[in-house]
Amino acid sequence: MAAFELLPLDRMLVPEKPRNGELDPSTCGHCRPSEHTIWQDDEWRVNAGFGGPTGLPFVAAISPRRHVRLEDAPVEVLAGLGPVMQRVSEAAKAIPAVARVHFSRWNDGSAHLHLWAYARPLGMMQGRGAILPYWEQCLPAMPDAMMAEYLDIVARGLAAGGGEAYPNR
Repeated sequence: MAAFELLPLDRMLVPEKPRNGELDPSTCGHCRPSEHTIWQDDEWRVNAGFGGPTGLPFVAAISPRRHVRLEDAPVEVLAGLGPVMQRVSEAAKAIPAVARVHFSRWNDGSAHLHLWAYARPLGMMQGRGAILPYWEQCLPAMPDAMMAEYLDIVARGLAAGGGEAYPNR
């Protein structure tokens, strides 16, 4: 077993730096059209592929199209989140060998409500639970063509239920 060294913690930063879009919503990346939007409807969008190929079959950010935080989102936006999560989960499970889709929210990088979707490979029992985002960074990246194929499966699966696949291409 290889030895490792723990890195020291960074100094505490109080007050914290503002998140993207916190001081000026016009700087929010979630609000801008993106070539990485694989699907959107009138209220929601799904962005994926923005970091290049990953070690997981599918990784995406789900966000409302209007600039809201979880803390002040209107109830109609929050009511739409569950159905969108269900649709993303079902579309991603159409990728060969995907067992489940995990959802996470950290909210430290942006002042715009967004959740992460991570597809766990079938049989990858070590990926269960909160550790799956760690594995996404450790596993070897899939080939570009495979990532494009998997994104297409999800985009077309979502569009089959309404909305538009690849609205900015």
